[in-house]
Amino acid sequence: MPHAAGLYYEEHGPAGAPPVILSAGLGGSGAYWAPNLPQLSRHYRLIVYDHRGTGRSDRALPDTVTVDDLAADMIALMDGLGIARARVVGHALGGLAGMVAAYSDRIDKLVLVNGWVRLDPHTARCFDARLHILRGAGPRAFCEAQPIFLYPAAWIAENRARVEREVEAQLAHFQGEEALRKRIAAARAFDMIEQIEGFPTPMLAIAAQDDILVPWTATEDLMLTGQVTRVLMPRGGHACNVTEPEQFNRHVIDFLGS
Repeated sequence: MPHAAGLYYEEHGPAGAPPVILSAGLGGSGAYWAPNLPQLSRHYRLIVYDHRGTGRSDRALPDTVTVDDLAADMIALMDGLGIARARVVGHALGGLAGMVAAYSDRIDKLVLVNGWVRLDPHTARCFDARLHILRGAGPRAFCEAQPIFLYPAAWIAENRARVEREVEAQLAHFQGEEALRKRIAAARAFDMIEQIEGFPTPMLAIAAQDDILVPWTATEDLMLTGQVTRVLMPRGGHACNVTEPEQFNRHVIDFLGS
């Protein structure tokens, strides 16, 4: 299996196309982006990877994990693949890592998907609820509850078999309670409100208005900088790239260009 900087990765699309790194959210698995790969790989050299401590990457995490650590991993992956500069599409926690990595002067453009500048109290409450489920009922209950936070109710009802398969796959590759707690702590501690006005990279902030985990209003702080364009998707939930891939991909391609 291909690894760089201790991270499992896959490449999709033409080798000579502009490199685009796809960074997943709390789950950390590059497989999260599967619905987007067929269309985006026509335009870009896509690099998807498993975050440290998740999936097929090295499971060893430091005692304390920060978003800066995740950003450093992203840059190390680029170094390992010989990529001087790239564009990044990051979902939630993966997008926060992209925001930090942008200050390295290695990121040309960033797409932040259902992310934030500082944690919204509602998101904090959702994190607490998920951790209570994990501690009280275990990994299966956590994975069974996961779709409620990711997808709109109508989409879950229409895709019951798919959701059940995803639950079993997530359980089979569960990152472990310790890793999950560390990664949630990193997301909770992230706060870039003091730096956002000087954000160095053009950013597209995509927010779904029916996201039950991260309110779309969490992107309002991003408007403090003129570097940000915001797109509000009327539906799609937290995982809007999965539930509305064609609309999502169109926004990404229009912003990233060729």
